[in-house]
Amino acid sequence: MRLENKVIIVTASTRGIGLATVKACAKEGAVVYMAARNTEAAEREAASLQNKGYKVRCVYNDALVPESYYEMAKKVASECGRIDVLVNNFGTSNPGKDLDISNTDTDVFLETVNANLRSVFVGSKAVIEYMRAQGGGSIINISSVGGTVPDISQIAYGTSKAAINYLTKLIAVHEAVSNIRCNAVLPGMTATEAVEKNLSGEFRELFLKHIPLARIGLPEEIAAAVVYFASDESAYTTGQILSVSGGFGLATPIYGDLKDKKSRR
Repeated sequence: MRLENKVIIVTASTRGIGLATVKACAKEGAVVYMAARNTEAAEREAASLQNKGYKVRCVYNDALVPESYYEMAKKVASECGRIDVLVNNFGTSNPGKDLDISNTDTDVFLETVNANLRSVFVGSKAVIEYMRAQGGGSIINISSVGGTVPDISQIAYGTSKAAINYLTKLIAVHEAVSNIRCNAVLPGMTATEAVEKNLSGEFRELFLKHIPLARIGLPEEIAAAVVYFASDESAYTTGQILSVSGGFGLATPIYGDLKDKKSRR
């Protein structure tokens, strides 16, 4: 019970990494709020987890409306008296239109960067006042390895995630005086509905060649890293950018072409 009675908010939490994080934190004893715009889906998942004895609740959050974050934080704080952890899981992308600098519309670029950055900036800002008052807390941003390794497309998504990585470090430095920690978890290719929907099988197979651990990650493995940053085990850890990607980006660019050959030189 590493998170016993900690009050945790997880945004965009009705599926994928967000839902896996809710389940992982609940299993560790936390009071977990599923923050989502789709309240019907959130309530359905919460009811299922409540039936298993977990302390899961719902709170409305529209990730594209700044005021929604303040209302979310106010509701959770009024019901529980504190907010121990915020998991900024929301993120959006537009793979069909988010290409390279020459072929990406400026509005598409700015909309994606704005939505992803705003979710972390405003979400963090909304909970920090409560964390300061209670003597500390933990903010965990779900970023992406796409923010560390330039890709041949998705210029807006990668830029937004790179900015989130930097913002994570800034928040960690600025709020350390209040005992508020801020860290980021960077998933690589993960077995989610979004990956299944947006990435072709051919692309996934090609990507897999460049993952040293030679497999796609599971949402539960991303959630395990979140649990660590949410727990007191990481009490002396802040400003860290943790890649959970099977080693993607570590090797030479020609790794994928050479790893299965008998002669590597």
